[in-house]
Amino acid sequence: MADGAFGFGAEVAEATDHIWPKVRDHVTPLEWAEKAPLIAEINRLKIQRDAVILAHNYMTPDIFHGVGDYVGDSLGLAKEAARSDAKVIVQAGVHFMAETSKILSPDKTVLIPDPLAGCSLAASITGADVRLIKARYPGLPVVTYVNTTADVKAETDICCTSANAVQVVEWAAREWGVDRVILIPDEYLARNVAAQTDVGIIAWAGRCEVHERFTAEDVAEMRAAYPGAQILAHPECPQDVLEAADFAGSTAAMNDYVTANRPKQVVLITECSMAANVAAEAPETRFIGPCNLCPHMKRITLENIRDALVHLRFEVTVDEAVAERARQAVQRMVDLPPPTVPARYDLVRARGHRPAVELI
Repeated sequence: MADGAFGFGAEVAEATDHIWPKVRDHVTPLEWAEKAPLIAEINRLKIQRDAVILAHNYMTPDIFHGVGDYVGDSLGLAKEAARSDAKVIVQAGVHFMAETSKILSPDKTVLIPDPLAGCSLAASITGADVRLIKARYPGLPVVTYVNTTADVKAETDICCTSANAVQVVEWAAREWGVDRVILIPDEYLARNVAAQTDVGIIAWAGRCEVHERFTAEDVAEMRAAYPGAQILAHPECPQDVLEAADFAGSTAAMNDYVTANRPKQVVLITECSMAANVAAEAPETRFIGPCNLCPHMKRITLENIRDALVHLRFEVTVDEAVAERARQAVQRMVDLPPPTVPARYDLVRARGHRPAVELI
């Protein structure tokens, strides 16, 4: 069906009027006239296909608020996928997220609207790399960030998120009875975890192309230009960025911080769409740059979500032998209790504490 084939009539207006207040600061009325019919069509197709859409925090507001059934960070979305009774899952995110959803929901059809929606961090390491690391450091547990491919997870002892990485690292050290842990592939996440724990960290030189571009100078400029603004940074940023921030945590933690504290002004040091999506829940807060766009997340559009549902494309599959091993690593993480201080880094301890991290 052609774009906007429904037209912006009374039926579309009735189906989408409740969404408009959440996106009107980021979508012009002219754009809305094109997007609203697509949103209405997608939401109709979801019922027809018995489908749900998992929308990551980095999706544009029209997707996040318009068609997302479950919204949040990558692991939160995968958990919701596993709980859902829907037959079809459309991953409005990047490819490794769709793989994780398939790992946790092997009997469901998982679609990604654009198969080229990748991730620089996930692409930085392979399962073969992990096997070589394990041969070099025999007996040490491998903790792997969920922002990785299925074949990497399959070589892993336990996965982690940016929200619980410290907890998982310390759990792995206790379980294996060791004082060092391999934490891959994000170098900056590993260094930031090392500042929170006495466990030695062996890291890989992988980086997120969105977060590695932020600098402590960016934070200083924001403080000078907007005195009193709260600055929140993602743990994939360099350590000096976190040290200069007021708060550091996962995308879910940033959202919780803003909605709980309602600061007058806030700077989110992360992907651009994050601020736009949180703003709908905190209209009294002023959101200030800087931010960086993720080119991979932006491959997902209303148009290709619609096409995924119409044509049931592009299906994501994971070899069952790989999925079974990867599932064990993810499930170990899921089974851990929530962190004592969820999704938040102890910046008081971190500032000035720069332990040695062995970089592979």
